[in-house]
Amino acid sequence: MKKIHQLVLKSYLGPLVLTFFIIIFILMMNFVWRYIDELVGKGLEPMVIIELIMYATINMIPMGLPLAILLATIMTMGNLGENYELLAMKSAGMSLMQIMKPLFWVIGIISFGSFFIVNDLVPFANKKMFSIIYDIKQQNEALEFQDGLFFNGIDDMSIRVEKQDPKTKLLTGVLIYDNRARNGDMTTTIADSGYIRLSDDKKYLLVTLYNGETYEQTRNYQWYTKSSLRHHKFERQEGKIPMSGFDFQRSDENMFGNNSQTMDINDLQHNIDSLDLLVNNLTATAYNPLLREQIFARDPDGVAPPDSIEVDRSNKTFGAHLLDSIPRLNTRAKNRVYESALRSARNSRNMFSFDESSSKEALNQLYRSKNEWHRKLTLPISILIFFLIGAPLGAIIRKGGLGMPIVISVIFFVIYYIISISGEKFAKEGTWSSLLGMWISAIILTPLAIYLSHKANNDSALLDIDWYIGRYKHYRDKLISKLPEKWQMWIAERDERQVEKRAARRLQKEAKKAKRTAKKQQKQM
Repeated sequence: MKKIHQLVLKSYLGPLVLTFFIIIFILMMNFVWRYIDELVGKGLEPMVIIELIMYATINMIPMGLPLAILLATIMTMGNLGENYELLAMKSAGMSLMQIMKPLFWVIGIISFGSFFIVNDLVPFANKKMFSIIYDIKQQNEALEFQDGLFFNGIDDMSIRVEKQDPKTKLLTGVLIYDNRARNGDMTTTIADSGYIRLSDDKKYLLVTLYNGETYEQTRNYQWYTKSSLRHHKFERQEGKIPMSGFDFQRSDENMFGNNSQTMDINDLQHNIDSLDLLVNNLTATAYNPLLREQIFARDPDGVAPPDSIEVDRSNKTFGAHLLDSIPRLNTRAKNRVYESALRSARNSRNMFSFDESSSKEALNQLYRSKNEWHRKLTLPISILIFFLIGAPLGAIIRKGGLGMPIVISVIFFVIYYIISISGEKFAKEGTWSSLLGMWISAIILTPLAIYLSHKANNDSALLDIDWYIGRYKHYRDKLISKLPEKWQMWIAERDERQVEKRAARRLQKEAKKAKRTAKKQQKQM
């Protein structure tokens, strides 16, 4: 490897690693902020939180890696251009593509590895993460009392304490409302002090109260509205109440195996084939019999067979006059026919609604699986596209550091993200195909990447206004030359008038400027 290539490679790897971890950290802060309410106040062990953050970090790689590639590429090429190192390499006869040769190898390896990350590692992490989040949501809040406030973390119980000693955990001014009885009985307990804690296995609530009284309101089974109140005092009272939901229990992670985000590309393909067959079967086994048996079914109680339509056979011509037999029925028979038709229509509507909901759910699952299948292929391509956008932009703007590169990277990533989200939304709804919806961002940004690479490789200024004006005039004159002579003369006269107007406005501005200058000189004298 040439020393120049070693320099470029060394200049690129450092910013790439740095930007990747910064972006992943920012995305993780967003994840923690989203689930902060589920994590706080449940007494989770540190290892559970660390495990959740680890799996969530893996889940963030498909989003953070393309942005890190874009930002690091702009920073690297911008630094080389700002320090005139890029100019020195080009002066030595190297083109931009030759300079970026080692970076192409790095991006190729990253793109190839990203497929295995998104296909194997991310589904595994998603299954673990979904399982942990589900288990956290099922766990109750930790048993922590606040002075003067009710604790409602136990089902059918409310506990209030006036004060808690932080050292001895002694509770004073204890008030307990117990509504756990299934028959409607309610128990109210008031105590001067006591201890309330969970057992070591967190399956029981251990209650020890001192100097209090208990009020029991019991319901009468014969007359529910009637009740009786019993009261007794105590010096010491102990209780052991069965609890659930306070110990962190791990559920079976395989229950999330049917989620498309937890499948690799082979499982997704199998799932797509199964769902496709299911949708076709629902259509064939539901809608066709519905049309045959409900909508076009004959009601033997409505109109006498063989048909409700009588044909006037005296007229042998095509399009014979048809006489409906229903108007000739009596009132009772007419009502019976109308009620039968209305009942059949209602049954058909209900069957349509049921079958449509079943088919729609299967169809939505099919769309999600197809989208996830294409997502695993779009990540490697998006990495290559962002690299081809970032390298020319860095070489053109020639600004290193974190200022301008961050602004440009965020703009392009936001554009890419908006296009991707919109395409995925249309694909989920079935408006677009999954192929178009998931690849629309790559289709739009690929020509831009090719254009920027061409401009940078040819050392063309990206924002050279004179060049764009010159190209516009060239194609305009070429188009005008193909028009009739009369039109060409009219366009030429119009252009002359515009030139004269611009010259007149320029003279007026210069005259006003000269007058202002003369007035200033007079004031100074």
